[in-house]
Amino acid sequence: MSITGSARLAGVIGWPIAHSLSPQLHGYWIGQHGLDAVYVPLAIRKEDFATALHGLRAAGFRGVNVTVPHKEAAFALADRCDGAALMAGAANLLLFSNHGIEARNTDPAGLSAALCEALGEDAVKGQVAAVLGAGGMARSAVCALSELGASEIRIFNRNIARADSLAGALAPKLRARLTVFGFDRWAEGGKDVTLVVHATSAGMKGAESLDLPLEILPKDTVVFDAVYNPLRTGLLARAELCGLRTMDGLGMLMHQAVPAFAAFFGIEPKVSPALRNTLEEALRRGR
Repeated sequence: MSITGSARLAGVIGWPIAHSLSPQLHGYWIGQHGLDAVYVPLAIRKEDFATALHGLRAAGFRGVNVTVPHKEAAFALADRCDGAALMAGAANLLLFSNHGIEARNTDPAGLSAALCEALGEDAVKGQVAAVLGAGGMARSAVCALSELGASEIRIFNRNIARADSLAGALAPKLRARLTVFGFDRWAEGGKDVTLVVHATSAGMKGAESLDLPLEILPKDTVVFDAVYNPLRTGLLARAELCGLRTMDGLGMLMHQAVPAFAAFFGIEPKVSPALRNTLEEALRRGR
């Protein structure tokens, strides 16, 4: 594969960004389709985010994916937003054009696709689910779980005011009932959930894992961790020790990337076992 002066440019913005598999993921599809394109990691601090966006747009980038901690700022800075971004109040995809910056959020669809692929389309329907966290990823998770038919979604967070704000903003728009708990009430609120979605950056490579007593969960509970680096987080390891079924974040990462790649490069790629094997190998190598 060769890159010319006409190469289509895209990337992913985060802080930190070294953990991200998005360059390997999009790079796999770029190579598979023989595109004259590049997708690069961009380590941008919070205070530099707005300046970086304007610079990338001026430099000819088609757009960027956005990860922690910029998803809510990306939404706030956009000139227009799609329905998923409006619902979640956060964006993981920004597209640049002569008309400004468009924000989209592919996380809810990515999570839904990963859950349906692993558990079946009706696995969450009528069930009680728990979301750990109250940031941009948590907002997307709440939207996805409601769309999949969860009857109640319990939002757990250390900062109760932040969780209350999330629930207050989303409750009028969703069918699921939303309730808020502090982590100090985990034993009370978690005892009858059938799916736990971890939606914080805790447990990411180099960060301490969220430590909750998972033995209080029913034995048929599924624990999903949106973190994918490392693939087997501390949370998932403890869940396995409790005999619980676990899901890592790689499936969601792959599925949420499909519409982003299509928007950047004009081709809708496929999620495949070969792609997953490539990403798992990248994790094993530490890239």
